[in-house]
Amino acid sequence: MSLFTNLLNLHSGNKPREDFFTEIIAYFLSLNNDILLDWLKHHSIISDENYSSIKISTQQEHKRLETHTEDSRLDIVVELSDGLNTDVIFMESKIGSTEGWRQLEKYAEILSKLKNVRHRILIYITRDYDPKDEIKTPGSNLEPKISFYQLRWHQFYARLQQHATDILAQEILIFMKRNGMSTTNQFSSVDLLTMVNFNKTLILMQSTLSDEVKEEFKLAFGRVAEKTASMTQWTWGSRYIIYTHFSGWNLWCGLGYFNLNPDSLTEYPYLGICLEVSPTFVERPKIIKSMQNVVNEKPDIWTSKNLTVTPAWSSIFYRKNLQELLSEKDQLSATKFFFKDSIKELKMIQEKYFHFPWRGVAIEEATQEDKEDLETLPSSTT
Repeated sequence: MSLFTNLLNLHSGNKPREDFFTEIIAYFLSLNNDILLDWLKHHSIISDENYSSIKISTQQEHKRLETHTEDSRLDIVVELSDGLNTDVIFMESKIGSTEGWRQLEKYAEILSKLKNVRHRILIYITRDYDPKDEIKTPGSNLEPKISFYQLRWHQFYARLQQHATDILAQEILIFMKRNGMSTTNQFSSVDLLTMVNFNKTLILMQSTLSDEVKEEFKLAFGRVAEKTASMTQWTWGSRYIIYTHFSGWNLWCGLGYFNLNPDSLTEYPYLGICLEVSPTFVERPKIIKSMQNVVNEKPDIWTSKNLTVTPAWSSIFYRKNLQELLSEKDQLSATKFFFKDSIKELKMIQEKYFHFPWRGVAIEEATQEDKEDLETLPSSTT
């Protein structure tokens, strides 16, 4: 039995697993500075400095720089001081999700702007393989320079096993193992099944989003991004979707399969349609109000995420758990039918609740920024 898993399961709605684990690990390291320093030294991130003060904070907010579109919130910030000099570490943690658009680049720029700091270090630590070699060169080109390190949680797990002498450390190890953060050196039977059936699964998903479904989506919303864009979304956001933008990149909708990288083998992906608005859109307050009206009046069929005034990508979903379709004799037709129903439902609430024009951005009309963003939608809806 895992204490932390039980506590997380008490949270209603979408479980904030990454934030939950961030708070746990930051609290543990604040109590065990020796383990923190040993881990950092083991990866040659710090040398044998004699730090007299170590401060660890979480969810630290930083106002956006001039070149940024929104404020930033750091998972973990570590300040190491020897009395004369201060070293600062920004740590971004991912378990199931991937890096947001230019997230690490923005963090490096913020880190470079800090005053009275000797060494500036950015750590990107993930459960899954997510290479970020392209961050190293920009980071080293900043002035002052940023040292970038990429780590995996299974490395921390192995190191922590050597110090698991108290109950808190043991509970962290149990939680990490349950959430796939303990090892990546073996293929499981599930991995082998995925390899064998990957192409078949992809073809099935493509077929349910093609032909009449794609045409209905295009008729309803003006255009559709697909093919390469859909595969990009699978990589970036654990979803396989067709989608379009409204009002530039600030408002978009996507149709297809979501949560393709669930937290556990007992979870299923879901399918349906999503409408999402950016944190910086000038029309955001109106959009949020309309989204709240939709969810309040149709709570049985529309769900929401982050409908707040704070900076965040905010979404509403019309969706169904894929498990609900497994009993259908013709699952392909049932899936297509639900997709077409999803399009009609979003079109209906667009006309009823959102009192401003929507228009899909056509390729020939899009700005260069729009064209780039057609491939890089946010990953917050997973």
